[in-house]
Amino acid sequence: MAETRRRGDALVRAILEAALAELAETSFEELSFEKVAARARTGKAALYRRWATPEDLVLTALTDPDAGFGEPRPPETGTLRGDLLALLGGLARVLDEPHGRALRPLITQRARHPELFARVRALVLRPRQELILGLLTDAAERGEARPAAATARIAAVGPRLVLVEHMEAGTVTAAEVTAIVDEVLLPLVQPPAPGR
Repeated sequence: MAETRRRGDALVRAILEAALAELAETSFEELSFEKVAARARTGKAALYRRWATPEDLVLTALTDPDAGFGEPRPPETGTLRGDLLALLGGLARVLDEPHGRALRPLITQRARHPELFARVRALVLRPRQELILGLLTDAAERGEARPAAATARIAAVGPRLVLVEHMEAGTVTAAEVTAIVDEVLLPLVQPPAPGR
């Protein structure tokens, strides 16, 4: 395959996208600079100049704002239900994209690569759970959630359910996201009705 002449940001973007696509289709063990370079239609030297290891490349790709996940932003719909639907719906959609599918081998093979998984959790998964924790805290201040429900464990429930559903079903529909929010999360966090 002929190399494509690109430099700077265009080359980096092509490499990051190639790394995520390769990881999504295989496993971390099979990921190599040679395969990524071939997929990105560039030379291996372009990768070796920028990253010391495939792990460094994967972490850069996953956290990149264009090719990967970037920083999560609060949806600010005005309601806890709307915020949860927007965040978990966005997670469900992204799991069907290369950077979302690239998470699967990292999660399922975490016992083989515990240090890599710990970094993925810290850089990709935990910021989203912290965002949900902030939404729960804000909802508690508005009276939409019990203050005691604003915990890290409860904030992790929604993303975990979406991830498990994606692994089991291969995709997560909008109806399934709505069911997770309405049947699990809201009953879990809502304050009791007056008089109860």
